Amino acid sequence: MTDTPPPFGAFCLYWLRLGLTSFGGPAGQIAMMQSELVERRRWIDQTRFLHALNFCLLLPGPEAQQLATYVGWRLHGMRGGVVAGGLFVLPGALILLGLSWLAAAHGDTGLVGAVFDGIKPAVVAIVLAAVWRMGRRTLKGPAAVALAAAAFLGLSVLGLPFPLVIGAAAAVGGAAAWRGKDWFTHPHAPAGMAALPTDREPKPMRLPVLALLFVLLWAVPVGAVLLVFGSDPWLGIAALFTKAAFVTFGGAYAVLPYIAQQAVEVRGWLSPHAMVDGLALAETTPGPLILVTQYVGFFAGWNHPGALPPLWAGVLGAALTTHVTFLPCFLFIFAGAPYVERLIHNPMAAGTLAAIAAAVVGVILNLGVYLGLAVLLPGGQADAGAWAIMLAALYALVRRGIAIHWVVLAGAAAGLIQTLAAATL
Repeated sequence: MTDTPPPFGAFCLYWLRLGLTSFGGPAGQIAMMQSELVERRRWIDQTRFLHALNFCLLLPGPEAQQLATYVGWRLHGMRGGVVAGGLFVLPGALILLGLSWLAAAHGDTGLVGAVFDGIKPAVVAIVLAAVWRMGRRTLKGPAAVALAAAAFLGLSVLGLPFPLVIGAAAAVGGAAAWRGKDWFTHPHAPAGMAALPTDREPKPMRLPVLALLFVLLWAVPVGAVLLVFGSDPWLGIAALFTKAAFVTFGGAYAVLPYIAQQAVEVRGWLSPHAMVDGLALAETTPGPLILVTQYVGFFAGWNHPGALPPLWAGVLGAALTTHVTFLPCFLFIFAGAPYVERLIHNPMAAGTLAAIAAAVVGVILNLGVYLGLAVLLPGGQADAGAWAIMLAALYALVRRGIAIHWVVLAGAAAGLIQTLAAATL
């Protein structure tokens, strides 16, 4: 079976609809694409879809958004990739922009503050549940467990930079694969999958041209912002989120401790509690969870507006963050798509990804500890209400399989009930 390109108008409408309804994190988003693209519409065959998914799992960045970009590229070339990947992100980005303003302008007042107080412990539970699920799937042997523990200790105790931890894990996995050691198990690649011959051979000079285009698309808007508005905080936004885009292996949870440490502790763009609010909002909006970076960029502009009104500075910070966060995602797909069959069957690539996946379990645990200290032990004192919400949310996620957005909404309701009950006493 070959890919059947649909009419471009129907193609665009599908991706817009998916962008508006893509709740449930990457697993749910990928399942939605599987159901629609492979089974119902038959725009791409099952084998190519799975090969594309495995390729995207090798890359830094949000795998569901990159899978959408790859499918768009297969069906309608680069314009299809831009439309599919862009519409996958745009609706959620616009919704989160409005919610970021609500959090910045009204997050500490009245009932809005009560909602966030209930959401925060639910977010801690979501992160801990992610550690549990990913650990069960990934940590298949003592080497994987040791690597996860080393990543956690390196970040939480030694204070090592996140890119260094991920780079070290990649080196360990690659070296083990090169020596023929099966120390790590790739958690996703279907066993025995046969390679497909690609029908799109890359043209000469394709990669240098793409690299030059990427540099221009990054440098021109970033340079224009710096020229017109100065360097603070815009240069820091561009530098931090560009770097994060190149090391986001394992999803948004993996890179969030690094972003939080830089944005909260080093640069002072927002408070730890505001950071937790941003993660909660990103969990309840459509699109990839890495959109939480846009929320951080909004607060960077809002709290350091310079000569701009805070709202417009926040919008500029959010737009700049989203641009530099997702631009590399398109580069990775357009540069690597013609080589997908070679990459996903490369033992070195598989060993590297498997080791990174193991280390990411420790990285996400570090995020859970970071958020838990801020939410459950504020000022060193246990918050009984927050603990109750967190434990109930963790039970709902791990034992009952309740969807994340329902858990977040239940946390918001619990926060309101606690505040109203306290007010009547």
